[in-house]
Formats: sequence, C-alpha cells, structure tokens
Amino acid sequence: MIDAVLDRVKNAVMLTTDRAHALREAIMCCRKAGTISVPGVYVGFPDKIPFGAFMNKGLIMKTGQTHMHRYMKPLLEVVQRGEIDPSFVITHRVALDDAPQMYKTFRDKADGCIKVVLKP
Repeated sequence: MIDAVLDRVKNAVMLTTDRAHALREAIMCCRKAGTISVPGVYVGFPDKIPFGAFMNKGLIMKTGQTHMHRYMKPLLEVVQRGEIDPSFVITHRVALDDAPQMYKTFRDKADGCIKVVLKP
C-alpha cells in the first residue's frame, strides 16, 4: 500500500518514528461499532489517521501496554504442556553480544526479523 511506503520513507529520513499503516488498516477494516485494540508500545506522532472513518463508524479504541504479569504464568504453563508452540515467530537466534545489532535489525524490520532470542 502506498501509505506504508510513505511511512517507510518518512521513517528513513527521520520525519516520523511510527509506521501507522496497521492502525489505518484496522480503522478501515473494523466493522461499525467495533473495537480496535492497540496493545504494546506505540510512540511518536502518527499522521494520516482516517479519523473521519473512525468517528463515522462509531469505533472504540482500547490502548495500553500488555498486562504481561497477568498472562505470563498461565501462558508459560500452556507452552510447557506442549499445547501451543510459539517458536514459529522466532526468526533469529543470536549471542547476547550481538544484541545491539539485532535491536537495529528488529527496529528496521530488516532480514525478515520478527522475534529474536538472545543466547547468553
């Protein structure tokens, strides 16, 4: 999508810190009176948000950092029992010394990076 390309260009020349394409798509795809959830960390000042569509559809947006302490223990137990295998999201396994470079790789969405596991 053209807006994703523009986000990438603006990010490359330090005009923005966010790529709001996913947020724009969520607004456009969400059903009327639906809820959009934005968990995790979102920084900066995203632009070109279709606020008219957001308002005309009567959408609700819920945001905030994920309550990981609430979910960590039960999720870990499910993984340990083998009921789910989250390893499919791991794209890189590197030594702890390589962490600074991998943070850059993750930030830049380079090399297909989704999730990094650091080995001490």
